[in-house]
Amino acid sequence: MKFESILSEINGFGKFQIMIVLIQCVSRITLPAHFLLNIFIAAMPSHHCAIDGWFTEDVPKNLTLEQKLIVSIPKQADGTPSSCVMYSEPQFNLLSNSSNTTDLRTQQCQKGWVFDNSTFKSTLVTEWDLVCKNKGLSKATATIFFIGVMFGAPVFGVLSDRFGRKPLLMVSYLLTILFSVTSALSTSYVMFMVTRFLTGFTITGISIISIVLSVEWFDVEHRTFAGIIVSLDWTIGNLLLSGVAWLVNDWRWLIIAVTSPLLLSVILWWWLPESARWLIANGKAEEACVCLRRCAEMNKCKADFTPETLANAVTADRKYTVVDLLRTPNIRKLAICTGIVWFGVAFTYYGISLNVTGFGLNIYVTQFIYAFIEMPGKIGVYYFLNKIGRRPGQVWTLLLTGVCLIVNMFVPLGMWVFRTVVGVLGKGLSEASFTIMFLYTTELYPTVVRQNGIGYTSFIARMGVAIAPLIILLEDVWKLLPDVVFCSVAILAGLVACLLPETRDVCLPEFIEDIEEKRLAQQPELQSTPDLTRSLGAQPNGGIHTGILQQ
Repeated sequence: MKFESILSEINGFGKFQIMIVLIQCVSRITLPAHFLLNIFIAAMPSHHCAIDGWFTEDVPKNLTLEQKLIVSIPKQADGTPSSCVMYSEPQFNLLSNSSNTTDLRTQQCQKGWVFDNSTFKSTLVTEWDLVCKNKGLSKATATIFFIGVMFGAPVFGVLSDRFGRKPLLMVSYLLTILFSVTSALSTSYVMFMVTRFLTGFTITGISIISIVLSVEWFDVEHRTFAGIIVSLDWTIGNLLLSGVAWLVNDWRWLIIAVTSPLLLSVILWWWLPESARWLIANGKAEEACVCLRRCAEMNKCKADFTPETLANAVTADRKYTVVDLLRTPNIRKLAICTGIVWFGVAFTYYGISLNVTGFGLNIYVTQFIYAFIEMPGKIGVYYFLNKIGRRPGQVWTLLLTGVCLIVNMFVPLGMWVFRTVVGVLGKGLSEASFTIMFLYTTELYPTVVRQNGIGYTSFIARMGVAIAPLIILLEDVWKLLPDVVFCSVAILAGLVACLLPETRDVCLPEFIEDIEEKRLAQQPELQSTPDLTRSLGAQPNGGIHTGILQQ
């Protein structure tokens, strides 16, 4: 008896599956909050050199603040005070002729900076003066977080394949709470960087384990629904982030606020089941039987199986590691292609998401619009995936994201309404590509190395995410250079996605051997041969347990 048959008998889409999704929703809404947190905690308010105590005693006492700024700090092209330089000495002649500023000596800010606190009470930038020559250090806080995510992904992937999905989920909850609170209490920039790295390292367990645990409990017919409904947690968290950040404008309290839902997740974890697929594949038939009977009871179905019948379903004969992703040709090709596509998906998505100030709108409004556009996009993705398939969806969302970036490169800054519409459309398409790829990857890798595969692709994806904030700094070299890089990578990833197989309505593979076989399940003439279908592992409901990679 194959697992898909067992799951169909006890209803692979019932109250039990909904319970799993709802329990994990609480922890998953913290993911976008942390992944996009730098938009707010590392925001750079307008600023200029501090001039208090700079004037000598013979300066007239009746000078207003505006007049002091005129004689102390050069003006930029838009008429605002320069952010990084000041005059070497007060230029009182500018009070009568402010247009004559040529040949006036300037110097770097001598007594720190004055920040505009009208939007943010406190950010990392205002806390440690991460401006001017230290401007890159604010972007580095995002990079170090995603480097932590990058290294955490393969570690949690390997450990959850070895010790189970559920235990590692609790480990991720507890360590994320610990390191997040510690980062909020940081007394130095270095301490914050270290704890932020560790936060990224541990929170990735929630990201990669939760979606696998959910999808593995759904049957073939509702697997697309599972992938999309789980991804909506991200959208909800994204929407909440803009509201919470507006209410809590101090960076320390904001970190604590977006982490607090994990306390509830620790309590709800006790009602979460282990993956029955994983239990069976690792020879834990009795434990799997308990979970499956619990599922049958909640879904009001008859549990007509025993630990002995489960033991014959999909028991693995050895332990698998990430090295197994490279041993045989088909899974090796799968690993290479999914790695490239994941890099492009994540690199482009975060390149767009982290640049929320590029349209001249309020940062909270832009973030809300970016988050809101994801909802209709994901609903559209659900119907597209069911009717058309994963591969065309992945290819076209990436290619069209690149097109949107190209279009905005040639639209004048004055046409901010049109630029915003195109930018939001590109954001929606990039989010759609992210949603598809999460589900797609889960379906591509077999059960015995699924978490290893997710961990590996997450490592590659977070490598792209870690680089994305630094690419934005290239605008100092050429204003359009970041957009050129982002759209080029999106288009390249879309082309590589053409090499991936279609997985719509195909059973999840259990072993590496499954995807090393040819995809006979999609060849009707072969399905009519009884001996051949039996050798491939025919399902009672007509499906065939074969690989999902034709290479």
